[in-house]
Amino acid sequence: MTSSASTIEAPSAPILEVGSKHSRRSGSRRFKPSRIILAIVGVLVSLVWLFPVYWMVNSSLLSNVVLQNTTPQFLPFGGNLDNFGAVFSGGTFFPALGMSLAVALITVVFCLFFAFLAALAISRFKFRGRTSFVLAVLLIQMLPAEGLFIAQYKMMSSLNLLNTVVGVSILYIAAVVPFTIWMLRGFVAGIPADLEEAAMVDGLSRTQAFLRITFPLLAPGLVASGVYAFLQAWNEFTVALVILPDNASQTLPLWLRGFIQQSSSHAIDWGQVMAASTLVAVPVIIFFLIVQGRMTSGLVSGAVKG
Repeated sequence: MTSSASTIEAPSAPILEVGSKHSRRSGSRRFKPSRIILAIVGVLVSLVWLFPVYWMVNSSLLSNVVLQNTTPQFLPFGGNLDNFGAVFSGGTFFPALGMSLAVALITVVFCLFFAFLAALAISRFKFRGRTSFVLAVLLIQMLPAEGLFIAQYKMMSSLNLLNTVVGVSILYIAAVVPFTIWMLRGFVAGIPADLEEAAMVDGLSRTQAFLRITFPLLAPGLVASGVYAFLQAWNEFTVALVILPDNASQTLPLWLRGFIQQSSSHAIDWGQVMAASTLVAVPVIIFFLIVQGRMTSGLVSGAVKG
């Protein structure tokens, strides 16, 4: 009995050794110096990227006298909201904000609609002229925007669409759709068509299979393309400068330029300029905070359903 017991208990020592070796390896992987160095470098790069944003917000809370001091003040001690009050007192910020929101939302909705249909057609169907269509999308991306300003102005003027939301939105959609098609094409091509075919075998129609299987998996791609279209429409300056010459129909980038020009007529108040820049950036930050959660949930749901 003792000999059999000893034979049974003998393999326990190697198992413990294997477990200890595995724990040592996992511990060494967790605390590799290279990973710590990369983490430190990532934190430093993030701080360098965030510092201009922090400096803008910090400067918006300080007076112009403090900002013109040779010794920088990195913390807004003694700051106030007077600069923001001066920006709002002009009465032109909220009309420009409404103009930018309307243009950006129209651009996002129509860009996603047209680009989604085009990307689906390119990735899922074979038709005559498919290659020519793809080449046309590429060639449109190569055209310099500056070379189209005169033609765009004349076209919008002949259609009585100058200084209108519709006019500038049409040009933004035409400029953003080609690249958005390429973004969505990669997402659509990455989803196997076998998923739809398997759903159709289970009794679903092609439309039902697409809406229940493929479309939820495209949520991250739609969100990413929507973010790109929103940023392009929100930050665009040159086309808006040509198509929106009236001061009463300005988007926020044009309004910010006009605000700086008014301030420079006597002496540039950098505190007010930084407050105006902060107000222009706030809607974008809010949009990203909303979209980031939806993008993460879309990725997780797509992974589970796939």
